[in-house]
Amino acid sequence: MGSTVKYRVLVSDPLAEEGLDILKEFCDVDVNTGLAEDQLVATIGDYDALLVRSGTEVTARVIDAGTRLKFIGRAGAGVDNIDIDAATRRGIIVANAPEGNTLAATEHTMAMMLSLARNIPQASASLKKGEWKRSKFMGVELNDKTLGIVGLGRIGNEVAKRARAMEMKCIAYDPFISKERAAKIGVELVSLEDLFRRSDVITVHTPLIKETRHMINAKSIATMRDGVRLINCARGGIIDEKALADGIMSGKVAGAAVDVFESEPPTDSPLLGLDQVIVTPHLGASTVEAQKNVAISVANQCISVLEGGPAKYVVNAPMVPAEQQALIEPYALLAQKMGSLLIQLTEGRLESIDVTYGGEVAQVPNMKFVTRVILKGLLDPILQMPVNIVNAEFVAKERGIRVSETTTEEAHGFRNLITIRATTDRMTESVSGNVSAPDRARIVNIGGYMTDLTPTGHVVISRHIDKPGVIGKAATILGRANVNIAGMQVGRHKPGEEALMVLTVDSAVPADAMDEIRKIDGIHTAKHAEI
Repeated sequence: MGSTVKYRVLVSDPLAEEGLDILKEFCDVDVNTGLAEDQLVATIGDYDALLVRSGTEVTARVIDAGTRLKFIGRAGAGVDNIDIDAATRRGIIVANAPEGNTLAATEHTMAMMLSLARNIPQASASLKKGEWKRSKFMGVELNDKTLGIVGLGRIGNEVAKRARAMEMKCIAYDPFISKERAAKIGVELVSLEDLFRRSDVITVHTPLIKETRHMINAKSIATMRDGVRLINCARGGIIDEKALADGIMSGKVAGAAVDVFESEPPTDSPLLGLDQVIVTPHLGASTVEAQKNVAISVANQCISVLEGGPAKYVVNAPMVPAEQQALIEPYALLAQKMGSLLIQLTEGRLESIDVTYGGEVAQVPNMKFVTRVILKGLLDPILQMPVNIVNAEFVAKERGIRVSETTTEEAHGFRNLITIRATTDRMTESVSGNVSAPDRARIVNIGGYMTDLTPTGHVVISRHIDKPGVIGKAATILGRANVNIAGMQVGRHKPGEEALMVLTVDSAVPADAMDEIRKIDGIHTAKHAEI
């Protein structure tokens, strides 16, 4: 760094002075907060970089107007307010600061846990009203209690360290952390069902995605210990607030501590009227130190990128290098879809990924790039940190997932063939794909059964005994659920043995309909996936 070139940087949300001071050494900095989209569109064309927090919506319109933009930085972890795809198409680097608020969120979780155990907010409010009701606020000790941690990423890891120092027993559910890595921090990995059943206190630290929305609901609460305590300092929507409120009112749940809500501000949340619930207004990252750390991180990354260097926490990247785009992009697009499908078909803790490139594709340069795209497709949907071609291998290694890449002349009758095999602690599943033309990519094999599946939309994939009536019953259930079947394929090895059914459907399949399909006599497994 140290170039004499002056870059222009727009800071459109409040940023700690420590970050601004770093920027001002190298750039002309304008701080202009509270801009509406039209105002931002009108001004962004004059800037080389844009720095935001959660307040600014960086839409495709804004990005398209930013003709000079080289960098968009988010002073924090979440990038939901930035149109990543639009930035990627324009070749603009987007980076965040995911580690800056880890300790803040960790310590807030611990504060909520201790407050919940000892009824501190309620006792404080009572005393300030002139009351002296010691027996009303009898608490429990956390020593020797079992803490269930859902999600053992950065924050979950730090929570576990502190809980163990308090002599709590720590168990965790995270399908993308190896048992060996968990053991190093003194945590026992268990299934989600076991975690719900065994925990005295449960804290969630996962992203909010389709698989985690309402992960804690009336059904899961019913399986928990009587008197369980729940904490959510991660994302609103992971816990079904009505189900939690019902659990508290019934006495099943002793109390809860909630920092994030399904709708914020949470004016209609049923939790607000319950004395057993401690609430805070999304304060997980609200410390002086956290705001300083994320500001410094994003400022340093901004300067590095403007000076031609890398960003440490890139959350996007062009799909393929420009000079190889026409050659590699069809494979990369298919590979990401295959990874996404494969992770939805597997169960258990991911241990290894084996990628085989067969036929003509084995001779294509830079297939390591496609392997990273596969890892993105596998890991990005279920991890809180963004996964991309820049950090995919690092993320897999950090979680103890072994990745191998093999090339072979054999393509099993195709000109080219990509095969991905995922091994978990419970099963092995595989998916193969073929590109026969730049605009014709197909998934041609699932788990050893031949298919001809266009990798887009919703599918129902089942393994079943090849006998009359099984497929018809599944179709009837989907019809009752108002789900239209657009196409059907069946793969089998021998009549009367196991077969694979792939139903392409026009919409998502309700969970209760999938449960009904799984109960059909002859159905071994059934999964709904969105590719």
